[in-house]
Amino acid sequence: MAFDPRSIPLSVLDLAPVCEGSHVSTALANTVGLARHAESLGYRRFWLAEHHNMPGIASAATAVLIAHVAAHTSRIRLGAGGIMLPNHSPLQVAEQFGTLAALHPGRIDLGVGRAPGTDHATAKALRRYFESADRFPQDVQELLGFFAPEQPGQAVRAVPGAGLDVPVWILGSSLFGAQLAAALGLPYAFASHFAPDAMEEAMLVYHRHFRPSKQCPEPYVMLAVNVVAAGTDVEARRLFTTPQQAFVNLRRGKAGLIPPPVDDMEGYWTPEEKAGVERALACSVVGDRDTVAEGLSRFVQRHRPNELIVVANIHDHQARLDSYRIAAGAWGLQPARTDA
Repeated sequence: MAFDPRSIPLSVLDLAPVCEGSHVSTALANTVGLARHAESLGYRRFWLAEHHNMPGIASAATAVLIAHVAAHTSRIRLGAGGIMLPNHSPLQVAEQFGTLAALHPGRIDLGVGRAPGTDHATAKALRRYFESADRFPQDVQELLGFFAPEQPGQAVRAVPGAGLDVPVWILGSSLFGAQLAAALGLPYAFASHFAPDAMEEAMLVYHRHFRPSKQCPEPYVMLAVNVVAAGTDVEARRLFTTPQQAFVNLRRGKAGLIPPPVDDMEGYWTPEEKAGVERALACSVVGDRDTVAEGLSRFVQRHRPNELIVVANIHDHQARLDSYRIAAGAWGLQPARTDA
């Protein structure tokens, strides 16, 4: 039977963006609105990411925000994409996500990464240190142990957490995460939306060395793609200047609020910056419904992921909602049935 790219489910990655001219409260309300929108359109998951000391990202307290979104949705899976484990003790993470899973059974995912998601000064303020990333494999195994059924004589338990069904994913943008996910038999999500260079090799390593587990009997890879959709290709390309500017600003050491789109990027970036941003954002599909359908199909045909998670870092919230709606229609997602 021929492979149908559109059999691959779509999910959403959100950073609770704080846009110029807005504030954090609006960003958080918009995240709830987007999650409800994604649920109604038939997206599989809605993940939020941990970042600290970033003025344009309001999802630092990731578990708290997941709880808030979960209370305003009913079916869509919710999770972290991800929790930066070097910033936390495995016990605290197990307790937080065990609590979420107890409140919302069958709906919670936990993706973990080894990057601190911040700089040295902020890591120190978190009372964690960059060297703690070296313990990531041990921390992941400790975390998995806290989710396992309680054992007789166990000195430390995650309450809630022990024995709960909380799927753990490994996140990564290099071969390290692929190797660890394969060795532990865990699903793997690759950050191809901003660091695509090692994507193909990481997928090869993961599939080649995968060891089946109870959670994941077969390899399962989710790839991240920037998708900016609009009524026309021209308008979509204009909206896409927002993440392009944001990447330039980040590389200039001037991370700020999410900027509005501009009509022409050529006067904004240098040739060197342009080349770097285009390389970082190479896994992007930008255009109208037909362009998005074709672009996503080509990406899936080439890389054969089990799932896609899409990012739309758009300044205007209505345009962001429209982008996800157009992408869902282009991919043939089936809208969720409303409860009677």
